[in-house]
Amino acid sequence: MPGQMKILEYDVLVIGGGIAGGESALNLANLGYNVLLVEKELSIGGKMILLSKVFPTLDCGACITTPKISEIARHPNITIFTGAEIRIITKKGEHLFEAIVSQNPRYVNIDDCTGCQLCEEACPVSVIDEYQYGLVGRKAAYIPFSIASPRAAAIDIENCTLCGACERVCPTQCIDFTQTVEEFLVKVKSVVVATGFELFDPLKIPRYGYDKFKNVTTAMHMERQLSPTRPFNSILRPGDGKLPDNIAYVLCAGSRDKSVGNPICSQVCCMYSIKQAQLLMGALPMADVTIYYLHIRAFGKGFNEFYAQSQDMGVEFIKGKIGKITEKENGNLILRYEDIEKGKVTEAEHDMVVLSIGLLPNQGISDVFDNETLQLDPFHFVDQSDILASPAKTSIEGVFVAGTASGPMDIPDSILSGGAASAETTSYLRRAAL
Repeated sequence: MPGQMKILEYDVLVIGGGIAGGESALNLANLGYNVLLVEKELSIGGKMILLSKVFPTLDCGACITTPKISEIARHPNITIFTGAEIRIITKKGEHLFEAIVSQNPRYVNIDDCTGCQLCEEACPVSVIDEYQYGLVGRKAAYIPFSIASPRAAAIDIENCTLCGACERVCPTQCIDFTQTVEEFLVKVKSVVVATGFELFDPLKIPRYGYDKFKNVTTAMHMERQLSPTRPFNSILRPGDGKLPDNIAYVLCAGSRDKSVGNPICSQVCCMYSIKQAQLLMGALPMADVTIYYLHIRAFGKGFNEFYAQSQDMGVEFIKGKIGKITEKENGNLILRYEDIEKGKVTEAEHDMVVLSIGLLPNQGISDVFDNETLQLDPFHFVDQSDILASPAKTSIEGVFVAGTASGPMDIPDSILSGGAASAETTSYLRRAAL
């Protein structure tokens, strides 16, 4: 098999095109190293490019990410594979790794696509839009989202009817249904693992009624409604499309809970909930926002001031453990909870509930190393073998970890982690040149 593959050679393989992987790739490229950046999604930028604003400064998330992504995409020392996966990585020796990279077909020639979206307009097939987290639909021929990089169309072949409507309207004839999976044998000197995180599945907590009660949603759904690239022009209740008047946030939904398999704090849920609460106060000035919490962990620079600011704005904080959520006939929700400060069980009615879901490891990366063991910590994140002195080091010499692949962290810490990984990688590569 390897003899039939096209062989590519780079200095570094970066797995994951989110903010941490992008930071590592850009730093290494600026130092003159040739980098291959492999991203499984159709666009680089990770989850940060989908956010509304960032805490505690409330700067525009997309405005921060887009220039960085553009710089990465245009850098002459960075080659980007989107819609690609790592099948196997073999350590052949000191400063030598071989990886088999599988490039999935996009059925569109990216170099020829102008992003005109005529194919999207012509396509008769509508499916759920995963980039808008199911809030709206998209076509089977589509551009993932407006600020995607690359901003090129893709064909969802599983839902495509092969009617040919997209081909007929494409002005550059860039749609190619003959594309197949391509595999490359990639030789590199070092590897950076920046595979990011997965969001907790709220279906694992059935007492909250997610997917049963339409007006129980998640923080990521709310994030998309607050984003500049949002699907609607306002904040709407999923059940009936009305403007919500009384919104509740349930913190630690899938964090600090051994019963659902995630006993650790996800670090960002308190602050992103407070951020969204402040944005909701601006978007819906007449709405009430209540946050039910166990402990507010405002540990970073400016975080406690941000928390106090939200209180001054009128956000209500209730220290309470949510026991159960039930639905009324009008779609409103009854939260039964233990009021910890008052020491009693009580109920409250809200017309919309947002679950502040936690962060989980993006599992599977340890399985791609066939002759070395990439150690994981007890919570299945990539283990940092020397977390104080060399936080990017892993159990495999020459393999480094960046961002939330090593544990929950916010955006500034992810960027710092990406920088640490690139510094460690540079040191490792320079030892090879001696």
